[in-house]
Amino acid sequence: MRLQRILPFLLALVLGLSGCASVSPPREVSQALPASESPFGRSVLRQAAPYEGRSGFRLLPNSNEAFRARAELIRNAQASIDVQYYIVHDGLSTRALVHELLRAADRGVRVRILLDDTTSDGLDTLIGTLAAHPNIDIRVFNPLNLGRSTGVTRAMGRLFNLSRQHRRMHNKLFLVDNSMAIVGGRNLGDEYFDAEPNLNFTDIDLLGVGPVAEQLGHGFDQYWNSALSRPIGDFLWRQPDQADLRASRQRLEVSLAEARIKRKALYDRLMAYQSQPRLDVWRNELIWAHSQALWDAPSKVLARDEPDPQLLMSQQLAPDLNNVHHELILVSAYFVPGESGLLYLTSHADAGISVKLLTNALEATDVPAVHGGYAPYRRALLEHGVQLYELRRQPGDPSARRGLNFHGGSDSSLHSKAIVFDRHKTFIGSFNFDPRSVLWNTEVGVLVDSPELAEYTRELALQGMAPALSYQPTLVDGKMVWVTEDNGQRHVLTTEPGGMWRRFNAWISKAVGLEKML
Repeated sequence: MRLQRILPFLLALVLGLSGCASVSPPREVSQALPASESPFGRSVLRQAAPYEGRSGFRLLPNSNEAFRARAELIRNAQASIDVQYYIVHDGLSTRALVHELLRAADRGVRVRILLDDTTSDGLDTLIGTLAAHPNIDIRVFNPLNLGRSTGVTRAMGRLFNLSRQHRRMHNKLFLVDNSMAIVGGRNLGDEYFDAEPNLNFTDIDLLGVGPVAEQLGHGFDQYWNSALSRPIGDFLWRQPDQADLRASRQRLEVSLAEARIKRKALYDRLMAYQSQPRLDVWRNELIWAHSQALWDAPSKVLARDEPDPQLLMSQQLAPDLNNVHHELILVSAYFVPGESGLLYLTSHADAGISVKLLTNALEATDVPAVHGGYAPYRRALLEHGVQLYELRRQPGDPSARRGLNFHGGSDSSLHSKAIVFDRHKTFIGSFNFDPRSVLWNTEVGVLVDSPELAEYTRELALQGMAPALSYQPTLVDGKMVWVTEDNGQRHVLTTEPGGMWRRFNAWISKAVGLEKML
């Protein structure tokens, strides 16, 4: 009798959690199309040929250039576009890029979009409608198979599979014709392109041209063809058709037309690429250097506990991290060194190596809990001579559109991830110096062997470390203080800047032992 009473409840629970769809045909395996298959790709091959295996690089240090580069790459694509992102937020910048992607697909370009599954929360049908285009294929990585239909059932579904649901694809990659690519810290959304009125993320992207793009294409293929990547159509009860796509495109075009009138200044700034393209100019400014594209193995997320070190991108970076002799500069929006990171940094500082770190101040971070994981390590780092700089929350300045955009059009928070080794090599990608990037999320980036690029990246980091922009935690008579500058006047704070709510969030993450999850 007891079993009979429980069975209907279990059945209802399973049906409520299922939220997924009809059986889909076998998934197709596909590969990056060779650069030689398009005139654009062939032009890049010709440009790269004299450099004998080296790739061309240009930093994209501000939001304007970062958006423009993506839009112009789409416009120049003739064979393929491969897009891989952790977060895609709705907004004017995203809608403009989606509009360009649809136009590219219309002219026959193959578009593959791989999204971390958290991006699809509540958006399966909308994403599936975009995939109704015959030249657009969209997959989600590490998807939730139970409870996709509502927010409540999604939350329950994640609870049933916590061991995998906290492991995400944090990669950010934009690849066109397998010949030009963008890697870095930016996701897609207005807050990453200084188009959000409340918050702008300060970030650094890297445009890579030539062989490095082909390497990144191999990495994309590993994720795309992984058993962890599922077509969005697998999770839809009804597959959207061409009528759904036409209706969606019409709504998109109406929204862009409205923005052109109601948000004219922002619209004109974002759309400047249409009348004043810069890609050809940038191609003449490239720094040509040897490089290596690095990425975590997709199977990293399948580990029951900590993954096999051989699967980790951090292991690929280890030789360069261990070979620093003079100076190490770290820029990490989220910084939680852990015991191993603490030992690494302090031992290098003890050996006389200059170690500088730029991260977010408590008042600036968008995740105060991470600050709670970082703060307990500050004293030991400072005692061993590691120099810490915490970027202040910068007030918005609509006139600030160049440089690293520490002052954007809205209040800003650091989101960059970069490492400079001995002013000679530079790593730029999606990787933060924290347990989440090392152990749980997958990441991608590029290591470039170029003193010129390293010096440029170093100068950007030092700009952020300037007293007018950052607090410098320092020990004075055994007590921690924060040194900064306002209006040219140096002053010292004896209490860490940041509101009570932020302090509480930072404290609670430390109190409950969340460090390895941060």
